[in-house]
Amino acid sequence: MQDELLRQSQRGLPEERPRPERLRTDCPVLLSERLVLRAPHEKDIDALAHLANNPNVATMVSRMPHPYTVNDAADFVRRAKQGGIGKCVYAITKAETGHFLGCCGIEPIDEQTVEIGYWLGEPHWNQGYMTEAAHVLIDMVFRTRDIERIDARCRVMNIGSRRVIQKCGFQFQGSAMFPSLAMGGPVAVEWFRLDRKTWISLRSWGGMR
Repeated sequence: MQDELLRQSQRGLPEERPRPERLRTDCPVLLSERLVLRAPHEKDIDALAHLANNPNVATMVSRMPHPYTVNDAADFVRRAKQGGIGKCVYAITKAETGHFLGCCGIEPIDEQTVEIGYWLGEPHWNQGYMTEAAHVLIDMVFRTRDIERIDARCRVMNIGSRRVIQKCGFQFQGSAMFPSLAMGGPVAVEWFRLDRKTWISLRSWGGMR
């Protein structure tokens, strides 16, 4: 999942701050027209390792190693269960078949802000799945948590991720350099924000697809 923005105070980006204590909370199963978002489990490990072991995916996600092994996938599932990754971590699966497509989740930034992170296996790109998953995840956050804003980041070159972020109503805030595990160094990223007031005006997601 995505982690905190780098300190870029001269660019107007928020400074790094200690994360609030991560306490495990119940994260509801989320349903959309084509998808089920639920907790990752051991049956996902093989599909997770297969889809994540792709440089086109790993180089777009800040903390995903490459190569990505079955052991990496097993460790991800274990840490997700223990609450060691984010506040809510979801496996994105197809409603009809249960097939694993990717992951998404939220990470606390401060008492009023969370960050959304996500990735989707390359065979499932350009089919609207990620926008659909992001909509239900964002709705869950604003409807069930006392949160005023959601942040999102993407690499400058990641056109598909930027399109998802914009379709969800996020507004551009600034740019920064951020470390990438797969790239072995910092990469250029863009930072976006969606506040509660904007979300309320866009709750009819039908006009945002």
